[in-house]
Amino acid sequence: MYFHFHCDDQGFDLLASLFKRTAIEEMVHIERLADRILFLKGEVDLKASKDVKKIHEVHEMLELATKMEENSANDYNQWANECSQNADSVSKTLFESLVEDEERHLDQFDYEMDNLHRFGKDYLALQSIERSRKAGSGQEE
Repeated sequence: MYFHFHCDDQGFDLLASLFKRTAIEEMVHIERLADRILFLKGEVDLKASKDVKKIHEVHEMLELATKMEENSANDYNQWANECSQNADSVSKTLFESLVEDEERHLDQFDYEMDNLHRFGKDYLALQSIERSRKAGSGQEE
């Protein structure tokens, strides 16, 4: 959610929305994994794997988000294979569905990175201008 707040603060509504939707989907992933762990009589220990990086530049946010999605997809894929080797088809299917989600997120972040490379700061400016246009016409929430 950290990136969402900063994009929203800078007026980059499209990116803020993407980061927010992705963060919410990641929370659902945690829920699904926790449910499976509890079903298997395990203990759920929720803690951040790393500290939040304080990044304010959109390009750096997208680079980090892309790297994180790539790493998650690779980890989930590996764990799906391990579940298969241990005859746990339900956990395997769960991890496979998470890989699909992570690859979709990765694709969305790649798309935004491509737009940023192609159009530069103008791409971000257009998002800010659109917010101002809506606010000026009374359409902003």
